[in-house]
Amino acid sequence: MQQATSRAHWATRLGFILAAAGSSIGLGNIWKFPYVAGENGGGLFILFYLICVVVIGVPIMMAEFLIGRTSERDAVGAFSVLAGRRSPWRAAGWIAMGAAFLLFSFYSVVAGWVFHYLLQALKGSFSSNPEQIAGLFHQLVGSPTQVIMWQSLFVLATGAIVVGGIRGGIERWSRILLPLLFIMLLGLVGYGFTTPAAAKAWNFMFFPRWDAFSWSIVLEAMGQAFFSMSLGAGVMITYGSYLDKSAHLPSLTFRIAILDTLVALLAGLAIFPAVFSAGISADAGPGLVFQSVPLVFAQLPFGYILGIVFFLLLSFAALTSSISMLEVAVSYLVDEKRLRRNAATWILCGLALALGLPSALSFNLWSGVDILAGRTFFNFFDLLVSSYLLPLGGLLVAVYTGWFWPEHKEKEALFVYGTSRFLFRIWHGLLRWVAPVALVLVFLRQLGVV
Repeated sequence: MQQATSRAHWATRLGFILAAAGSSIGLGNIWKFPYVAGENGGGLFILFYLICVVVIGVPIMMAEFLIGRTSERDAVGAFSVLAGRRSPWRAAGWIAMGAAFLLFSFYSVVAGWVFHYLLQALKGSFSSNPEQIAGLFHQLVGSPTQVIMWQSLFVLATGAIVVGGIRGGIERWSRILLPLLFIMLLGLVGYGFTTPAAAKAWNFMFFPRWDAFSWSIVLEAMGQAFFSMSLGAGVMITYGSYLDKSAHLPSLTFRIAILDTLVALLAGLAIFPAVFSAGISADAGPGLVFQSVPLVFAQLPFGYILGIVFFLLLSFAALTSSISMLEVAVSYLVDEKRLRRNAATWILCGLALALGLPSALSFNLWSGVDILAGRTFFNFFDLLVSSYLLPLGGLLVAVYTGWFWPEHKEKEALFVYGTSRFLFRIWHGLLRWVAPVALVLVFLRQLGVV
């Protein structure tokens, strides 16, 4: 079992933290988290979300980092090194890489919409007329030329960053984009506190209504916590493979999880005051960003500036996530097939565009289909990745690390660099018992069994 030699490493711990946090901080946190929280009652959902981040997300994230750092290989090669080239556990790596690449192919479609909306914000196209705002969205998704153009632009932007490598591309741009993202998000939150609905938004998010409790809220929170942390897609295995052996994984994992959770909460504090101020329901669903938010900004003072800042923020968030999705497959081609990074990146960008075309065209091939709910190619890939491949990938990582990876190897990898035996036992217990059961419940929830 030969390991890769002369492997690139992160230049600094901060660079790694920002890159890994940027992978988690994407449209899932700024676009999806607020509307899912809104659909599930706010405070109660957020409480269970925070619990699930700690007891499920953090243990699996640390396991993925450990697998990557120990093997110093891509997601597929990592299991070859640890379990053997003929081991069935290599399937876990293939599932993770397939999920990441499929996700990148249709994620780029939505991210392309964000680029388009940034241009519309700069042009001052948002108005307080709901029909006009809805028409703006339908006009975009109904035009194959526009959708494919923006999708291609986003894929090219992602490739231009990844082709620069770990230090010169991913780490450099993460150090630029993440601080800017935080500054803009904090600015929107600060403005939100000046609106009349600030208190209502705060109460909605942080004061649970226990009379609204249902197990479906718990399961939704569990799924959101898992997906928002970029787990099960091989991203953290790949990023962990570029860590040096002296890195203290528990402290790094907690910092990344805190950053990821903080952004999700700040996104809610930025969006809900504006939504409530405009009299829009919190459970507006997936259209909250592309149809409700432009309408809100058109009605608020300084709405023109706020709209630009918000969609610039979304653009940065989309890029920090997409570069990690692409890097999973690029790392595989570089490690296992010995391709040059430049060739691997652009080959995969071309494949992602081709694979993403059915998703891009999904919104105008069938007239009369609800573009936000119709079972088109886009919805099929979204369902396949989010509801099946990612939970399965995370489940396999938890089971392998908790039950099949010899415990002494985990202890050696953690203890040598300052992790206490007590912390190890907590982590190992959560991996063995809590995370697998929770992920099976999420999986069964998606199948409609529970």
